[in-house]
Amino acid sequence: MFMGEYHHNVDDKGRLIIPSKFRQELGDKFIVTRGLDKCLFVYSLDDWNKIVSRLKTLPFTNKDARNFTRFFLSGATECEFDRQGRINITSPLVTYADLTKECVIIGANDRLEIWSSKSWSEFLSENEDNLADIAENLFTSGEYETL
Repeated sequence: MFMGEYHHNVDDKGRLIIPSKFRQELGDKFIVTRGLDKCLFVYSLDDWNKIVSRLKTLPFTNKDARNFTRFFLSGATECEFDRQGRINITSPLVTYADLTKECVIIGANDRLEIWSSKSWSEFLSENEDNLADIAENLFTSGEYETL
């Protein structure tokens, strides 16, 4: 499981250091793609393959399924670490997530998320007052009541 928050800078070539704690869990090769909320998602190959398998079950006749599949898979790229523990993020992904300098890398259970520092701060400030309500709604509805 990925967890924690780390701050690193992306350089002019789109290279970003991934904390050593996360490198071993990701493995030698992994996938970086567009995430939701203007961040990037980073998956190990095993977790990526599970997601792709689920996407394959969606009906191609459903417009939402087609649109999400296009969005999610078209940005996906296989990556590996260089000797310094950096990854090279493609320019379309850098642009999508507005990665200009300082980035925030967070562990989010089965994936990493890469945020621009500005977007992460905005996300936290927009949601901090609602987190108690969100938790109550999630953990008192149906299958999560026993947590």
